[in-house]
Amino acid sequence: MIESTMKRIEALLEAADQMDPARRRELQGLLETLKGEVKILAESNQEEAESIAGFTGLTTHEVIRKSPDPKLVSISSEGLMASVEGLEASHPRLVSAVNALCTFFANLGI
Repeated sequence: MIESTMKRIEALLEAADQMDPARRRELQGLLETLKGEVKILAESNQEEAESIAGFTGLTTHEVIRKSPDPKLVSISSEGLMASVEGLEASHPRLVSAVNALCTFFANLGI
C-alpha cells in the first residue's frame, strides 16, 4: 500500500504543470528521501508508515492543486506532522524528512 501511495504522489507531481520546475525538482527530492525513510519504518510499524504516506499524499495533493485551499493545506500538514510525533528517538531521519517537507510546503506561501 505504501508503494502505491508513493507512486500516486509521484504521478500527481508529474502532472502538476502549473508548478515551477525548480520547485517540483526540490519537492521530488524531498519525497524521495521521505519514501526511503517510510519504507524503513514499515519494516517495524506498517500502520504508522501508511499514515505518514497517506498524509504526505493528502498534503501534496492540496499543495499542487491549481487553486490550493490554505485551510486544507494547513489541516493536512498538521496531520502529517502529527503522524511522526513520538518517532523522534527511534526514527530521527524520518522526522527530519517530514519536517523538511512541511517546511517546503509552508514556504510556498499558501
